[in-house]
Amino acid sequence: MSIQTDQTRRERHILFNTLIVALSFGLSAAMGLVRNMIIARHFGLGAELDAYYAAFKLPDLLFTVVAGGALATAFIPVFTERIAVEDRAGAWRLASAITNLVVLVVCLLALLAALFAPWLVRIVLAPGFDAAQQAETVTLMRLVLLSTLCFGVSAIQSSILHSFKHFLLPALAPVVYPVGIIIGALWLAPEWGVRGLAVGAILGSLLHLLVKIPMLVRIGFRWLPVVDLRNPAVGRVLVLMGPRVLDLGVFHLMLVVNTNLASRLAPGSVSALEWGWEFQQLPETIIGTAFGLVAFPTLADLAARGDRAGLRATLGDALRMVITLTAPATVGLILLGRPLIELVYERGAFDPQATEAVYVALVFYTLGLVGHSSLELVARAFFALQDTVTPLLVAVGAAIVQVLLALALMGGMGHGGLALANSIAISAEVLLLLWILRRRLGGVEGWQTLQLAGRVALASLLMGVAVWLLLPHLLRIGVPLPSAATAIVGGSVIGAIVFLVSGYALQITTLQRLPAYVMRRG
Repeated sequence: MSIQTDQTRRERHILFNTLIVALSFGLSAAMGLVRNMIIARHFGLGAELDAYYAAFKLPDLLFTVVAGGALATAFIPVFTERIAVEDRAGAWRLASAITNLVVLVVCLLALLAALFAPWLVRIVLAPGFDAAQQAETVTLMRLVLLSTLCFGVSAIQSSILHSFKHFLLPALAPVVYPVGIIIGALWLAPEWGVRGLAVGAILGSLLHLLVKIPMLVRIGFRWLPVVDLRNPAVGRVLVLMGPRVLDLGVFHLMLVVNTNLASRLAPGSVSALEWGWEFQQLPETIIGTAFGLVAFPTLADLAARGDRAGLRATLGDALRMVITLTAPATVGLILLGRPLIELVYERGAFDPQATEAVYVALVFYTLGLVGHSSLELVARAFFALQDTVTPLLVAVGAAIVQVLLALALMGGMGHGGLALANSIAISAEVLLLLWILRRRLGGVEGWQTLQLAGRVALASLLMGVAVWLLLPHLLRIGVPLPSAATAIVGGSVIGAIVFLVSGYALQITTLQRLPAYVMRRG
């Protein structure tokens, strides 16, 4: 079989499975929107909801440090090697040891975080909150910490299934998580307030874990009561994991810093940033995270076999597809973001002022959408090469830039300045990582990617002009649907048509190949 045929099959495999994962993530996003609609109607933007979202920041940081993406990127290459040499017993022993270590460490750190919660909230997380709001944040954080254990075990489950190139059930786990919070919002929040949402989050984390068990049973997973710290494979996972823990820890620490700074701004700023971020995360998760998750096992396999040409080609092709999809999404979110927020959230306690606050955060976060989505792939190229140190060092530099920019911008731009600082820093981080990869791999198909990016930018600009010109008319159309819905549907259809026509006219190769890849699994 020719090298070209192998590469084509890899591209089709990645794209087909990415489509499956993206559809699952899309369903997850829809469930998340339903959850947020219910929360918005009941709470609006304000101090109570600020406390709820602030309470998640340190548990999220704890999960990331112990069992988040850091563990996945270290565990998958080592676990895959055991599977490749047909050592299933060794693979299950490794998985069991890592699972048991995660349980022990998470329990210990969660207990410490719960004990020191008052100090952490007062000094680190939300110094701008008043005493009552800080006390409520402490209670909520202690509840949310219970979900961290479920997420820790669930993360290992996902890594095992990804190693076997099973992506569906891990992708469905985020779909069932919001169900728990919806239950909390509908049946517990009327009596318990935001504490009902926190209890719902615990239920959702349990569902997140349980949904993957059927496939684990099917592939023959066996749990063993071992820790195996002297096992070389366990040691390799821990060594590889160390720098990546710090890398992701830096990212989540920046979310804590953002919350700290936002707590000093107007009430509702923390919630506005949270919901603006979640809207930006819709296309990033569906496109960037999906491509990153599906491409990573292939990149790791190519790196393990020393196939640098295949690694360059696979990374370049996936990166060009990500750019092709996220650039128009960026323009679309900026133009249609306000009516989208109005349609989804503006009811009950969520008023037009809240819509505007979330839209400001959305616009400035969306400027970094291409960067955030590309980082999902570019960072995993380093992890496939079993280099977790370089992304860490670059992430630390980007974090310093973000803090300096945030301090400079928040005075004049409020919470919008915090979002813009994030977008600038992430985009710079991706460019620097690509430059390093180019030197290390002897190229990253940069000129080919740059040419395509220029064509995509032009097609996106034409799309944006068309939507911008027609949007005022769409908002005035009198139909049974709300004007915001008319604008969103009409603007999306018009934008998609203009982008596709422009893309084909400009010979954007990723668009031309997309139908064939979707129709054929390869």
